[in-house]
This record gives sequence, structure tokens and C-alpha cells, in this order.
Amino acid sequence: MEFSYFIGSDVSKNELDLVLLQGKEVVSHQEIANTPAAVKAYVKGLYQLPGFALSKAVFCLEHTGIYNNHLLAYLHQIKAQVCLQAASQIKSSLGNMRGKSDKIDALRIAQYAYKNREELRLWQPKREVVERLSHLAASLSRLLAAQKLLATPLREAAGFVSKSMVKENKQVCAKTLAAIQADLAKTDKAMEAIIQADEELKRLFGLVSSVSGVGKVTATQMLITTNEFKDITEAKKFAAYAGIAPYPHESGLYKGKARVSHMANKKMKTLLHLAALSAIQFNADLKVFYERKVNQQKKNKMSVINAVRNKLILRIFACVNQNRKYEKIYVKSVV
Repeated sequence: MEFSYFIGSDVSKNELDLVLLQGKEVVSHQEIANTPAAVKAYVKGLYQLPGFALSKAVFCLEHTGIYNNHLLAYLHQIKAQVCLQAASQIKSSLGNMRGKSDKIDALRIAQYAYKNREELRLWQPKREVVERLSHLAASLSRLLAAQKLLATPLREAAGFVSKSMVKENKQVCAKTLAAIQADLAKTDKAMEAIIQADEELKRLFGLVSSVSGVGKVTATQMLITTNEFKDITEAKKFAAYAGIAPYPHESGLYKGKARVSHMANKKMKTLLHLAALSAIQFNADLKVFYERKVNQQKKNKMSVINAVRNKLILRIFACVNQNRKYEKIYVKSVV
């Protein structure tokens, strides 16, 4: 679709900075409150511009979590076209930049939208059940972090301080740790109930978790990060997103080893790493693959584990795209 107007928005907790471009030319800059009423008033004001049409406009903003919610909710309500992009992608696309302010950031976001106008991927809102699942998953992560923050020092203190001090510290934290454990169980149960109550989530969860090595946490996180496999539909793109796709490092006569990028969803990468370790232990063909590469071909262990992670992703996407559970022994049907 061809766009004539590009609105870049720099989002913070209390304010929105919005720069409007018509083509490459700056038309306006406005700073408004980050409230539903202010967002509605701003969009209504756009219609006062000569020739402005919502169908010819695209709003571009960075991922800033919940601070985007008021703006995204209203834009979705009026069926506006929105591009939601990672801040790192916008920064790298525009090259070296000097200076920083909310107005400058909004301008750069609008310029990014104009520069990439023919390749913009428009935002698709997640279904409410997926949003609920996402927020519960985030709460689960925070609870696990709190549990680790308390439990690890208590465990490591044993053997270095007196038994009476260890006992005293455990008693001080006992109720808190028990409460965290109860909240973890409650959160896990709530997430499972959401998946089981929704037919599409239940179907996809069954397909993903059917792959050997992929557990409940990894499967749930994949549903969230891919937006039910709507935002990311290809295995290679997900591998790049998770930071496990190796990229070549070559220049002239120099031929370096292919390496993975540090620009990744680190949480997803960690979960896939754990899934790969599990698959190497309990999946017969992947165990044979790992041992052959490491023991016979003397390959680096981490590079082989990364290859296993890629194999898991390929299997997951094959199951989702073909709508069938993973089969350890697959016999191709003859028509």
C-alpha cells in the first residue's frame, strides 16, 4: 500500500511526542499526554489538514510495552495502519545519529517509516487470550526471579557460615518463599486454564509440545512471541529472532566462522537451549546426531547444541504449518 503521511511517535509513560511527515517534509510536531482522550483529540486534529486521509497514513512506534497501550487501542479501534518496530531496528536502519530528545526520536521514527515505506510490516493486535497469557508469563518470570534472589544466597551460605545463622536466615525468609511458591503454582494453573479453554491455543500448544524436548514453558512462550504463529510464520525467521541463526563473517579473502547475532530474544534463546539439552538426552536421533558431531567429527559442543536448537525449530514449524503432531517415525504417504 502507498502511504503519503508518516506519523512517528516517541512513547513514554506520561507523554507522547508525535511528528507528522508528508513525504519527506515535516508538517508538525506535537507533544501530548499519554491518555486515551489526548490520543483521540490528536487523531481528530489530523483530519483538519488539507487532503489528509487515514487510509494514506501509517503510524510508526517502538516497542515500549504497556506504555503503547492507549495509542494502539485507539488506532486499532479506528482501523488505522500501524507499524510496531524494535528500537534497535530503527536505530541501525538510520545509521550514525547525533543528539537525542523526544522530538528528535519521534522524527527519526517517522523518517524510518518513510525510508522503509514499501517494506513496512503492519502490526496485528494479539487476541485478548494471548495478551492475558503474555502478562501471566511475565508475572511468572518475575516470581521466579524473586524466588532465585532469596533462595540462592540461603543455599550458598551453607558451609560458609554457622548452622545457626543459616537456620535463622531460612526462618526469616520461609513465609515469603512459601508464598512465592504458592503464587507460582497459581500462575501456572491460570496459564494452563487459558490454553485449555481456547481451541486455537490448545491446538497449537499440542502441536508445539509434541516435539521431543519442547516442554510446557517453551511451547507457551513460542505461542506468545509468534502471536500464535501469525507474526512469524517461517522457521528461519524465528531462528533469527531467537538469535540462533548463524550468519557468515566474510570480507575479501577473509573467511571467518559463521556466528549467531547478539540481537535476539534472550529469554526465547535460553528456553530453546534448555529444550535442546533435553532433546539430546531423551530423543534418540538427536542424541546420535550430537554424539556423532562431538565425538567423531570433533565439532564444538556449543555449535552442535545450536544446530539441535535449529532442528527443534524446524520440527515445530513443520508441525504447525502441516497441522500435525510430531512423529518420531514418519512414513510418507503415497498417493
